[in-house]
Amino acid sequence: MKRTYYELLPYVFKRFSLLRTLRTGAPTLAYWATRKPLPASEKPALFTMNIMPPMMTVWYHLVQKNLGDTVDVTIFDCSGTLKKSDFPKARVQKYINVYAATKSDEFLYHIAKQRKIGWVCDDDMFILSNTCLDVINDTFKDPNTASLSFRPRNWWHFAIDGKEYEPSSSYSIVINRDIYCDKEKLSLSPCNGNNHAVSHIGKEVKRYDTFDHANEQLIRKGYTCAIVPEDKRNKLVTGFSGVSSAVMLLWYFRNVKQTMEYLEGPEDRSWAGNTMFTILSGLRAVSYMQQMHEQITGEPYVIRSMPSWDTLEALKEKKMPLIRSDQSFEKVDEVAKVIRNAL
Repeated sequence: MKRTYYELLPYVFKRFSLLRTLRTGAPTLAYWATRKPLPASEKPALFTMNIMPPMMTVWYHLVQKNLGDTVDVTIFDCSGTLKKSDFPKARVQKYINVYAATKSDEFLYHIAKQRKIGWVCDDDMFILSNTCLDVINDTFKDPNTASLSFRPRNWWHFAIDGKEYEPSSSYSIVINRDIYCDKEKLSLSPCNGNNHAVSHIGKEVKRYDTFDHANEQLIRKGYTCAIVPEDKRNKLVTGFSGVSSAVMLLWYFRNVKQTMEYLEGPEDRSWAGNTMFTILSGLRAVSYMQQMHEQITGEPYVIRSMPSWDTLEALKEKKMPLIRSDQSFEKVDEVAKVIRNAL
């Protein structure tokens, strides 16, 4: 039986992880045999993971432009398709595509074990300013500070002992390893049982997403989980959201025809939900990344299942009347403009 548009998504995620193991399995085992850490240093250790190479090109370019040699970069290549020569100042490790929290903990507990500061930053979160390092240094002068978030969650908050706390999230989170790893031995892993979340969007939050449970434990133990003020966030780090579903579909489909059949297949009412809007937004973000990859390298990055920009634009105009008033493709365009100007 043919899968519906929403049933296909969990399947393509699982399929990608299994098939990519053919490229990443043996290198992961070789890595586990030694788990060689970064050398001891006062520099923060910066970590990301990637399944879409042109996005990594843009992310790395901005890291090098704004942070240069002030951080040491580790990239987990979970598609097995990155070329190490394209990222000469980073440690690039082919790694199986397990949960993001598992990969981040592996980095914090093993690769960054000789560093005080471990910075986990998604590859769709782009570092815009060298001021980030000043913020990190100033924040962690307080030995009680356990973490610093550049991009917190904004649709709910913790309510703990009569006080409100923004959830730090793991989109771009800087960790004091002395507290997180050595003293408290925490994990970023998601789990059920979030009884202290107050929703801002009318939908209950009952699950701890990545870092949420550790975040709550740190707060309850009296540590500071610092968050960059809202008026400064977009000047330091900006990014997309929900890109992974679009990326997985691009890996799954063999040609543009299949991608378009998927996009045009659901009934009009489906576009009033989140899934189709998020996928089309994600495809626009990936298309922007292709354009910027070519701007940086001078070479196009061809994705065989990726519709042209004009095709995506035409589909957007067709579906605009169907999406909810609280959703907009403009945010993707605005973020892309900021990133392009920062190149």
